Formats: sequence, C-alpha cells, structure tokens
Amino acid sequence: MIIKNNTTKLLVSISFLLILPFVQKQWFNLYSLNINDISFYSILYYLSGAICPSLVYLNSLKNYTYYSFTKDKIRSTKIIKGKRLLFFVAINLIFLSYLIADYIFINFDLIFNLFLEEINVPKPDIPQLSFFIFLISILLIFKKSRFLLKKIILVNFILISLYLWHLQINNISVDEQFHIYRYFGLNDLNLINLFILVAIEISFYTWSFLSYKTNLSDWIVPKPQIGDVIPFLNIFIFYFFIFIYYSILT
Repeated sequence: MIIKNNTTKLLVSISFLLILPFVQKQWFNLYSLNINDISFYSILYYLSGAICPSLVYLNSLKNYTYYSFTKDKIRSTKIIKGKRLLFFVAINLIFLSYLIADYIFINFDLIFNLFLEEINVPKPDIPQLSFFIFLISILLIFKKSRFLLKKIILVNFILISLYLWHLQINNISVDEQFHIYRYFGLNDLNLINLFILVAIEISFYTWSFLSYKTNLSDWIVPKPQIGDVIPFLNIFIFYFFIFIYYSILT
C-alpha cells in the first residue's frame, strides 16, 4: 500500500511538472497583452515562478536530507578505513563545503547586483574562501548543524530561482559582473542553478553515508551495498523531471 501511494504521488508530481510550463506560457501570453498594468494573470505568472522551487524544497527536505543506513556487522573484507577513508572523507568534505560556500555567494551576488547596485561585493580571496570552507566543514560534521545547513541550501535554491525568474520576466541580461556568469557553459541560468543543487545533493548523500552514526569516530565505514545506490537513482530521477520542466519552460 505504501509503495502504491508513493508511486501515485510520483506520477501526479511528474504530470504536474510536465503540464505547468505550458500553463505558465499561457499566463505569460495573457500577461503580455497588458504588460504595463497589474492584472490577475500577471500576478499568477509572477507567483508561478515559486511553484517548482517550492516543490524541490519540500521533496528534498523530506527524501534527501534525513538519511538512514543499515548498520550490519562489519566484516574485515567489506570496510573502508585508514588512508583510503581519510582520502574519501577529505575530498568529499572539502568539495561539498566549497560548493555550499560558492552557492551561497552566488545568492548574495545576485541580491547586490539586482537590488543594491551601489554596493560592490568583492569575490572572496583564497584566505577568506578557505575560512568559509573550514567553517562549513565544521557544521557538516555535527548532525543538527548539517540538517540546518541543508535547509539553508534549499532556501538558497528557492531565492536564486526567484531572482532568475525576475531576470527572465524583465529581460535583464547577465554579464561578467554576476558571479553565476562563470558557469556559462550553459546558456540557461535555471539549469546552472539546478545542476549546482544536484551536485550538492549527491555530495551531501555521500557525506551522510560516510559520517553516519559512529562511522567516523570508529574510523571504519562499511562499503556501499546495492541498496545504498537507490537514493542516487531517486535523486537523478526526480531532478531529471525538474530538468525537463525548465527545458520546456525555456
């Protein structure tokens, strides 16, 4: 029964995401008829920009934050320890902390460039960036602060999505003064925002696995089993349809 309910919710969410961009385009066409006036459709169109980011927030907070793993009896042939574990922990923690620090900076950079143009926000230099990475790494080590940080990341995603929605509606171009401009391997800023979040989601899951319960204090981590791959697949499936949503919307 639980599987059936989850499948139904997934199908409803997917159908909603595939239909929403076409509805938004119709609202935009009606909004364009009276672009200089505030109308019901203009309000609908503006507010509709928060629907998909809010869905991402709720789904990620529920399914991709509070991970739980099976703690079987560890066998000597199925563990990661010593230098290999140190390598995995250091690489994942530094990479995740850097992504989070840079993602939060993108948010502040957009705020100041869009709404506080008279204030120039310099890009953090290496010592400052190293300090932020170190601070975020400390927060990721502790369980409660890690969950708080994940909520901040998701709020950050919503805010950036809304700023990009504002840019799109008002035809504001992005140039080199925006920090997000450095990610211009893609032309769609919404997809850049989405891909950064997906990278954080994957790294956050890996860190959750490495730091689960007493793994780090015991300095022994069991090797991933087949069941541990399922959350990866769930992340890719969900965000694949978010990707389709933004692709259709564009």
